[in-house]
Amino acid sequence: MLKKSLELLRQEAAETGANTLKRSLNGFNLITMGIGVIIGAGLFSLTGIAAANNAGPAITLSFIVAAIGCAFSALCYAEFASMVPVSGSAYTYAYATMGELFAWIIGWDLVLEYSVGAATVAISWSQYLLKFLAKSGIHLPPQLVMSPFESATLADGSSVHGFVNVPAMLIVLLITLIIIRGTKGSAWFNAIVVTLKVAVVLVFIALGWQYIDPANYHPYIPENTGTFGEFGWSGILRGAGVVFFVFIGFDIVATMAQETKNPQRNMPIGIIGSLVICTILFVLFGHVMTGLANYTEFKGSAAPVAIAIEKTPYAWLSSAVILAIIIGYTSVILVDLLGQTRVFFSMAKDGLLPPVFARIHAKFRTPLESSLLLGLFIALFAGFVPISVVGEMTSIGTLLAFVMVCLGVLIMRKKEPNAPRGFRTPWVPLVPILGILTCVVMMVALPWETWLRLAVWLAIGLAIYFGYGKKHSKLRAQQEELVA
Repeated sequence: MLKKSLELLRQEAAETGANTLKRSLNGFNLITMGIGVIIGAGLFSLTGIAAANNAGPAITLSFIVAAIGCAFSALCYAEFASMVPVSGSAYTYAYATMGELFAWIIGWDLVLEYSVGAATVAISWSQYLLKFLAKSGIHLPPQLVMSPFESATLADGSSVHGFVNVPAMLIVLLITLIIIRGTKGSAWFNAIVVTLKVAVVLVFIALGWQYIDPANYHPYIPENTGTFGEFGWSGILRGAGVVFFVFIGFDIVATMAQETKNPQRNMPIGIIGSLVICTILFVLFGHVMTGLANYTEFKGSAAPVAIAIEKTPYAWLSSAVILAIIIGYTSVILVDLLGQTRVFFSMAKDGLLPPVFARIHAKFRTPLESSLLLGLFIALFAGFVPISVVGEMTSIGTLLAFVMVCLGVLIMRKKEPNAPRGFRTPWVPLVPILGILTCVVMMVALPWETWLRLAVWLAIGLAIYFGYGKKHSKLRAQQEELVA
């Protein structure tokens, strides 16, 4: 199996010059990027769903269990990021441990998750923007906020078909231009966005805390209905599986390793720091929400926070929450686009994708052409494809990447026990094994449609790899030269 050596990866990390990414990110920038993608609209919807259907007020315990599950993978990511400070995240780690073919599979899979995720979030961003504007009496033409495959019924009873979702396209293109300007500017933009939406979460916690009704916490763990996952301790575990997907995002921080100053120190800070901060916020958020309203009131609601806010005299918080969701989606799109272009950059540098994806702009020191091409593709996808077709962004690819990273730590501890590590995953092999088991269980629990979608995408990717990537692999060419 063709693998990259740690020595070669470190040489790549030490490269300088016009065709290298600019190191401009510090630990604070990485933490805000992690928070930026973790705190999205999922917090404002999944929390109520898990409380109403699974855990009740003990949703706070579900958050803690999910965070512990994420922590296993986060610790493994942190070790790899300190050992191999190269752009590409799980793709690069797989190249060093399991070989080129596995690396391609992971890289191609991450691209699917980032691109579908960015398009889906952009479409949802558009829908929330319309709600926010409607509260101010502003209504955009329905033809310009839907795809051609969607229709809407107007107030007079007539039906109108969409043409293109303009807001969804514009937000993707706008954020593409921001990330082209450089990761330093992107990091500052993301820091501002994160500050605003975290502020809304903190305001909700602070203002809502004084109106908590202690009676809503009894029973704290509702009695199980006789069905696994419906309350009781099994409900807490099932709730953890639901809210687990709220945490996904810290892994994207690892894609920024080659643009990070002192990555051996700052990458673990960014990965673990963002996870810890978000866990604290999520537990407090869930505690206040289920304290304001009885968990049964959230049944069937896609906006449980609005129900909780009604229990307070602060009606204006409803608009603030919608604004927070819009802001939250914006930072998720930004980090998704950043992560995708950096994975493509690493794959193209290895020769597995055309060289256009590895070209660096002389001034901005970012992959300009790659960002533009991918940004335009995702914008068209978001503008012309309905959200029902784009589908709910699933986590199977990310979970698969988590499994590979945890497995990679086990392999590298065996093969390279003395290699320099800026951060060491504690309690190896226990932590990586628990990380693998946690992720595999969650993957198995996903619906078969998700597995089918993954299989089709991987089949397309394998066709590209054997048709182009394998023939143009720089590492393979070097190996063949040595043999000759």
